Amino acid sequence: MSLNQIYAILKARWLVLLSVFLSVVAIAALVSFLMPKKYTSSAQVLIDVKSPDPMIGMVLPAMMTPSYMATQVDLISSERVAIQVIRRLKMNESGAMQKQWREATDGVGSFESWLAGILAKNLTVKPARESNVITISYESTDPQFAAALANGYAESFIDTTAGLRTDPARSFNAIFDGLAARLRERLEEAQTRLAEFQKERGLVATDERLDIENARLLDLSQQVTLLEGVQSESGNREIQAKRAAGSSADVLANQVVGALTADLARLEAKAEELESRFGDAHPQVIETRANIKVLRKRIAEETNKVTSSVGFSNTVNEARLAKARANLEAQRAKVIQMRANRDAASVLVRDVENLQKAYDTAQNRAVQASMESQTTQTNVSIVQVASPSPNPSSPKVLLNMALGIVGGLILALTAVLLVELNDRRVRTADDVLMELNLPLVGVLLKSEDAPSGLLRRKIRPWLLRSPPTAVGGAGGSTL
Repeated sequence: MSLNQIYAILKARWLVLLSVFLSVVAIAALVSFLMPKKYTSSAQVLIDVKSPDPMIGMVLPAMMTPSYMATQVDLISSERVAIQVIRRLKMNESGAMQKQWREATDGVGSFESWLAGILAKNLTVKPARESNVITISYESTDPQFAAALANGYAESFIDTTAGLRTDPARSFNAIFDGLAARLRERLEEAQTRLAEFQKERGLVATDERLDIENARLLDLSQQVTLLEGVQSESGNREIQAKRAAGSSADVLANQVVGALTADLARLEAKAEELESRFGDAHPQVIETRANIKVLRKRIAEETNKVTSSVGFSNTVNEARLAKARANLEAQRAKVIQMRANRDAASVLVRDVENLQKAYDTAQNRAVQASMESQTTQTNVSIVQVASPSPNPSSPKVLLNMALGIVGGLILALTAVLLVELNDRRVRTADDVLMELNLPLVGVLLKSEDAPSGLLRRKIRPWLLRSPPTAVGGAGGSTL
């Protein structure tokens, strides 16, 4: 379809075009002026994701994830924040709203949840693309109410953020308080057992008795080793004295025996000399022999004394060694018992220390949870407070009229084309060629379109191969 055909159709159907266009524009204007005016107020909150947590002292990793801002947006739109807004503005005390709730739900369900669902329909939460600012907008027919709701959502969001931290902290505080109390009871019981054990066994936590007893055990061990050597030596001397007393080192070292032996040697030499001079029967020889015999008897007696002394010394050494060994075994048993007592005490001490550490940890965690449950500081702050808007945000008359005009033109053109397709007519020479597929002879203008006497001059003949056919139509005649 050419532009000439479209123009001819629009010219012929201008009444339909104009009526549809004006109707759509009128409807758009009527709707724009009949719609209730709504006002939108916006508050903005800043989410600080880079500052460290005031209690932990470090930036939480979850705050740096891309989903953190989306989570905050969902939290603002949640029922929990909406219920807090309702309670903050005391909307739950409104008798009219409660009446509407009963009429809508027959009193089934929660009134606050129902009202939160209604408030959420007019709420818009939009995060900024390049920053951590979230815009909270609320639309209402009352500008004061819209501003109050926007500010209420912002303040309730801050309170909810703080509550999400303090509520678990309160639960943890109660848990750790109970745990600390139980650990304290167990710690006191362990300390009592340790004190009773130390009192029963005579142990003092700070004494050095075990070290002293270990040193004494080492000293006794050294004494036993020394006495074993002395006893071995004295035993060998006793054996030697019993087997060959004359050649015994103790006998040879004895001064009395040595002196008597020297006297014996002199008397024997004198006896031999006298015997050689006077013979065996000489009184001097007999006297000398008698003196020698007495001297030998004394030597034997002294030797026996020395031998007895060596045996007695060995007996004493054996007794000393036996006593030292007994003392060593007794000391070893004492040290072993003290070590056992000390080990048992160490187990009790470790129990006390472990319970003390557990109690300190639980107590510190309880204190930290208590501090967290009392803090009201969050990483959310209001950067823009909503104020009543003087201009309504809807309906947008200019936009609606522009849409009405554009829509009216589209609908009007569509209506004209539909009417034309339902009642198709030949309006131009192109329609003849397209619809009848016949050669065109000429075009006759209307008489009012040309001066009198000049109608024949406007005829444009063409040489045709087939006979002409006359077709009538609006706006002129075509041959």
